[in-house]
Amino acid sequence: MRILITGSTGRLGRELLRVFPESYAPSRLEMDIRLRDRVHQYIARVRPDVIIHTAALTGIRQCEDDKILAWSTNVTGTENLVNSVLQFSPNAYLIFVSTACVFYGDRGGYTEDDVPNPKNYYALTKLIAETAVRNAHISHWLIIRTNFAAREKWPYQRAFVDRFGTYLFADDLAQAIKSLIPRSLEGIIHVCGDKRISMLELARLTNPKVQGMTMNDYAGPPLTIDMSLASKKIERFRLCNESPEIVHQVSL
Repeated sequence: MRILITGSTGRLGRELLRVFPESYAPSRLEMDIRLRDRVHQYIARVRPDVIIHTAALTGIRQCEDDKILAWSTNVTGTENLVNSVLQFSPNAYLIFVSTACVFYGDRGGYTEDDVPNPKNYYALTKLIAETAVRNAHISHWLIIRTNFAAREKWPYQRAFVDRFGTYLFADDLAQAIKSLIPRSLEGIIHVCGDKRISMLELARLTNPKVQGMTMNDYAGPPLTIDMSLASKKIERFRLCNESPEIVHQVSL
């Protein structure tokens, strides 16, 4: 099975490479997703069976400051990939990694049936990219909404006590994606941890010295306050295990 990973130098992409060491992982020079011809050429040559699309501009402040770059990466890049699949690898399974931030974040516990309402430009571009995948008439596609962090020391001195998510570490999420591929799920699914925790609780799992801050201490683009997800379609996964342990089975 030929697996292609976009964004292989990112937090999730690196972990996916460990899970799928024989996968294709083009550099930006080899396949800049913003460049249609470059994407077409690569897909036409490789003709992957599975594409895990993680490449994105994810910095919320950066997306607000450089909307052109955010759009060309997150939206145009996804459209280029979708069009290449349709043209050169129509039977490929396209897995698009989206974000819990497509929801407004005023209540949390969002399921696949809830209506997105993005709060910032990053989230808007990811939702539009989701729409590009959904509307492209690809024969086999899956959109994964999730929120995750690298399993490494929290790089900041503080973290929010009043911003929440159902987080997974990137290595756990990579294992979760591996477990989902043989199931050939389609549509939109939420891949989430089993606990709703604050960002401070998440930070202290890797750096116990992190101090708390509140949203009142923050000045910047609007943030999704409660990113917690639930799923009506798949099981939840346990945060912090070496591999994502299924903790709650949901009937499909």
